[in-house]
Amino acid sequence: MAEQDPLVSAFFRLDLSGKASGAFRECTGLGSEHEVVEEKSAGPDGKAILKKLPGRMKFTDITLKRGITSSMDMWAWRKTVEDGQVETARINASIVMVKPDGTEAARWNINNAWPSKITGPTANATTGEVGIEELVIVHESYTRVS
Repeated sequence: MAEQDPLVSAFFRLDLSGKASGAFRECTGLGSEHEVVEEKSAGPDGKAILKKLPGRMKFTDITLKRGITSSMDMWAWRKTVEDGQVETARINASIVMVKPDGTEAARWNINNAWPSKITGPTANATTGEVGIEELVIVHESYTRVS
């Protein structure tokens, strides 16, 4: 197998099944993990054996960060959850890593996603920095498809 260069990303794009979309500078949490269950027993010689087994699998929360814009779609999606309409808010979505030339580098499809948290920018007019908003998405599973 030929060695491949690592993918370089310019930004991440979020597609929320037509409800919203956005470009993000940072995406963290695309992952899964198993809880570790320890099984203690005795071997044939009576010595203690500690075996580690996979327990329940869970998918980590996804955090997206971007410079704040005039778009309100992420806030509207979160408001649906705040209003107690979680089932309405649940959607299948895709996170797409985009190369500097604008082409797709990688894609993850996320199932039954909904926003558990949204945070607006910290206000500090003395720094001249771009205000960053943060969106945390919880979901039931994901698949890397490209």
